[in-house]
Amino acid sequence: MTPSPCIGTCVLDPVTGWCIGCGRSGEEIGAWLAMDEAARAALVALLPARLRAMTSRATRGGRRHAR
Repeated sequence: MTPSPCIGTCVLDPVTGWCIGCGRSGEEIGAWLAMDEAARAALVALLPARLRAMTSRATRGGRRHAR
């Protein structure tokens, strides 16, 4: 069984809509318990790239700040 990728840092990134802790969207987090094993495994396979994309954007200064 695919374990939940949740690490307890449940904050959605305002740009991507993905959790900064696990990389899932709010909809994906809510649907996790209802997903079958194949859907969970497919989602978990996407998460490392999502987290890298958010980290890369943040280190490049891609976030916009209000002035």
